Amino acid sequence: MGKAVIAIHGGAGAISRAQMSPALEQQYIAALSAVVEAGQALLAAGGSALDAVTEAVRQLEECPLFNAGKGAVFTRDATHELDACVMDGYTLKAGAVAGVSRIENPVLAARLVLDASPHVLLVGEGAHAFVASQGMPLVDPALFSTPERLAQLQRAQAGDGDDIVLDHDAPLDPDRKFGTVGAVALDLQGNLAAATSTGGMTNKLPGRVGDSPLPGAGCYANNANVAVSCTGSGEVFMRTLAAYDIAALMEYGGMSLHEACAGVVMDKIPALGGSGGVIAIDREGNVALPFNCEGMYRGYGYVGDAPNVGIYQE
Repeated sequence: MGKAVIAIHGGAGAISRAQMSPALEQQYIAALSAVVEAGQALLAAGGSALDAVTEAVRQLEECPLFNAGKGAVFTRDATHELDACVMDGYTLKAGAVAGVSRIENPVLAARLVLDASPHVLLVGEGAHAFVASQGMPLVDPALFSTPERLAQLQRAQAGDGDDIVLDHDAPLDPDRKFGTVGAVALDLQGNLAAATSTGGMTNKLPGRVGDSPLPGAGCYANNANVAVSCTGSGEVFMRTLAAYDIAALMEYGGMSLHEACAGVVMDKIPALGGSGGVIAIDREGNVALPFNCEGMYRGYGYVGDAPNVGIYQE
């Protein structure tokens, strides 16, 4: 078993160096580093991989730089619909919520579904009712709104009204930036876990659900091989069962972590017209962070080491 380690992402896509100011770049680097450090500290203290990924994604949801939780994008009807999933590689239990609008931290709701319900996925008002019954306060949906996101929706609707926009504007190509956050971890006990959360796509149809809350599509963990969190063209990641496919290539195909991730991210996803990336950790503690686009907000850190964070292709 390798050293305990955590990896995170804040979305992937067409990230332009030319449009990224040094000040904004430092904001992203600082935010990613802080989340990695928090995960490292939790793991170093003997915390579980499941707790580490839950906390890392909670912090990413709290950061308006990323499209999850506060700062989430708007649907076509100017509402918010948030999705999240957590999966425990030790038990293969998963918990997820989709289409929620009154839960401040969807990843905490997903964790509650895993811990306190017999189900894997709860949606909409059913999810709201369940978490409220467990003592989690519900919030005003306006909590998630930011002026930048509203302006983004208005621009998307200014043309023919059908443009689906993925996450931020400058420094990102708004049509090719996928706004999802995620974390994967290996703890000192050798257990793996994964978590993914998203606000979806600007101007998406109300009721649209992507890969993020679906175990095997955008989120997967199994102690036998790997923990994976995805960011990218959600519909394509669903059609390829991207996260599980990486695990299957390792288990049945005998591939290494890097071979399996490359096969999915560099070959299978683009073959169907998709783009994006994954973060993955195998049971030996190896880390892979491949993406087939210009950039992916990402970071990782082994316990005892300094965080390693990046935005662009190396």
